[in-house]
Parts: sequence; structure tokens; C-alpha cells
Amino acid sequence: MRLAMQTRTRNLYLIPYVFWMALFVVAPILLVVYYSFFDIEGQFTFSNYAKFFTPVYLQMTLSSFWYAFLITAFSLLIAYPTAYFLTKLKHRRLWLLLIILPSWINLLLKVYAFLGIFGSYGLANSLLEVVGIGAQQILFTDFSFVFVAVYIFIPFMILPIFNAMEELNSSLIDAAKDLGASTWTTFKRVIFPLTLDGVKAGCQIVFIPALSLFMITRLIAGNRVITLGTAVEQHFLVTQDWGMGATIAVFLIIAMALIMVLTGKRKKGAV
Repeated sequence: MRLAMQTRTRNLYLIPYVFWMALFVVAPILLVVYYSFFDIEGQFTFSNYAKFFTPVYLQMTLSSFWYAFLITAFSLLIAYPTAYFLTKLKHRRLWLLLIILPSWINLLLKVYAFLGIFGSYGLANSLLEVVGIGAQQILFTDFSFVFVAVYIFIPFMILPIFNAMEELNSSLIDAAKDLGASTWTTFKRVIFPLTLDGVKAGCQIVFIPALSLFMITRLIAGNRVITLGTAVEQHFLVTQDWGMGATIAVFLIIAMALIMVLTGKRKKGAV
């Protein structure tokens, strides 16, 4: 009887969660799928899906994955050693807060700040002139796009890696050193495998939104970088072809789901 009451109570607590998921996750996805079967004139069609597999959209898909990979890779290369050194500091929580603090600022404000920094008369070109290199075209380039995206996403990569390193048992590292393992071997065989879940979580958090960026591509890259996110924005807001925009969104949702499955935790079977 008591177990039945606990089960009933737990099911009651699940009702708001299920309602929230149905209303704000399942329903929007179904709506996107529904719109993907209509053309710009409102006629039912499968042509949107056929159109997606043309060279233009396939090239756009490859470009989106390539830039998302670059952003994730650079974020990881910077975030991992940063998270490691943060765990060695005395006031590491304070330093972590200072790193996360910029993520509280509105994204549009940060992007506009970089328009000034990378502009022809901005801080970056002023520094280049001081060191004798001279002014360069920094804005509206692949470099500026990746740089700004990495800057925005780095806090989200650092946090899960830092948490994983915080949970790492230091006695395992001491044991590896006592057994004669070098610093590199200790990192490769002990530290990195035990913090891999944090790395996977960070890569999920960065790669998935980086796959559908559109505002940074427009403002920082000057539409020189065209991604699937940019195409979705164009179809919904400019061409008014909601069907094609929804079709691209469907493939983005599928890609994101696959990434979550591939990088998610796997339960180890009993030995």
C-alpha cells in the first residue's frame, strides 16, 4: 500500500513536467515537421525534402558542420587547460564566476562590441599599427566569425570540464605518480579518461548551438559564412518560404539528436 501511494505521488509530481515537455518541446517539433510538408503557396508537397539534398543545401550542411567543429575544437583546446588550472587555484570558485560572468551579458551587445573592436578603426587594428603590421581586414572574415563564436561559447565548455575535474579523486593521480607514470602518461591514462564525461557535455553544449548560428554570421562574418541557421532565418523572415525553412530545421533537429546520442553517457554492462 505504501509503495502504491509513493508511486501515485511520484506520478502526480511528473504531471507538470510532462505537460511542459509536451507544450514546449514536442508540440513545436511537430509543428515544424508539419510546416515542412508545405510549399511557399501552402500546397502539400515533398519537394522541400528533395530540394534539401541538392548541392546548394548539402554544401551548406557541410559548411555548418565544419564551422561548428572548428568552434568546438578551439573552445575545447582553450577550455580544458583553463579548467585544469582553475582547479589548482585557491579561490577557484571566484575565478570561475569571473569567467562565466560575460555569459550573463546580452549576446547582441557582445557581438556589437566586437564590431567596434575588429572594425577598421577599432582596438585590434590600432594594436596592429602600433607593432608595425598595419591595419588589416579583420571584420567580415572566417577568423573573426570563429573568434567571436569561441569567445561566446568558452564559458559553457569550461563549466562541465571544471565540474568533472573537481570530482576527480586526487589520490588516483598520486597513485599514478607513485607507480612511476610520467606527467603525460598520468594525463592520458588517468586525468583525461576520468574527465571525459565533462568533455562530452561541453562539446554537446557548444557544438549543437554552433551548428545553427545565424546572428554572428550576419553581423560578424557579413553573411560571408553561410550556415543552415542563416538559411532558416532567410526562409522564415525574408523569402517567407516557411516550408523550406521548417525542412532545414527538421534536419537540424535530427542532427542535434544524433549528436546527443553519440556523445551521451553509456551505461557499462556488468562484468
